Amino acid sequence: MLDQETIRTFIRVAETESFSRAASALHKTPAAISYRIKTLEEQVGTQLFLRTTRSVSLTLAGQHLLEHCRQWLNWLDAMPDELQQINEGVERQVNIVVNNLLYQPQAAADLLTWLHQQYPFTRFQVSRQVYMGVWDSLLYDDFHLAVGVTGSESLSNTISLLPLGDVGWQFVIAASHPLASHPAPVLSDDILRRYPAINIDDTSRTLTRRVAWLLSGQKEIKVPDIATKLACHLSGLGVGFLPERLSRPYVESGALVVREVVNPRRPSPLSVAWKVADSGKVVTDIARLFAQKDPLVSGFLRMIDRPVE
Repeated sequence: MLDQETIRTFIRVAETESFSRAASALHKTPAAISYRIKTLEEQVGTQLFLRTTRSVSLTLAGQHLLEHCRQWLNWLDAMPDELQQINEGVERQVNIVVNNLLYQPQAAADLLTWLHQQYPFTRFQVSRQVYMGVWDSLLYDDFHLAVGVTGSESLSNTISLLPLGDVGWQFVIAASHPLASHPAPVLSDDILRRYPAINIDDTSRTLTRRVAWLLSGQKEIKVPDIATKLACHLSGLGVGFLPERLSRPYVESGALVVREVVNPRRPSPLSVAWKVADSGKVVTDIARLFAQKDPLVSGFLRMIDRPVE
């Protein structure tokens, strides 16, 4: 019913709104074009074109068919190369999840651009998650590779792991915040709990959620991402820890002040992880880029201040 010639004929008639112009473009006679369209309408059992003496136009059913015919034709044209790619071990779909701490829009765009050029028939999806939500996406959702899972050991023997290094933390507050000039050389928990803690909510749905830093009895303000957390620190809304590399330029400019606290936050080891069973050429290539610290993925690593050698 819908062989390639019929599809091309239908599309050309729809685009030119004329049997004669479609016939000229396809090097056919108008009668042959008209006959093919009439036969198609008989086969699908509904009218696809409204005909006048001067032109033809699509019915609603014709408009619906046109949308699908364009998709089918694109797929038919690309099918030989796509099938060859599949036989060579290239995945049809690759889903990547990135830790909110490491996510950079330009880094994601650069990686996706390169991947599309290398693997034009593979579909890609990138998601951004927080804390254990990164592991959760990899273990329980349809994600194949994660950039920035917490820890340096795998949570499953089905997951391969490549340690990236540590994210260091600083307790920072706005220069205008009352604690910036507090006389105590080291701020105790009793002093700190008087002020709100700015935290990013863990996005895990299955694994136990983690809280980055929160004292008993302390008010917590939750924000969606690291950029908002930084803005809240700069505005003097609350207190807490920020990645050392993120806070450094604001500390140097005087906008943020570093204070010593009784219980400093330990560095956070982060890793790239991927499903062994789903590792085709694309996933293997992405892991290789991180293993070689390729400039293409350097944007994801700007928060790592103690990289693994």
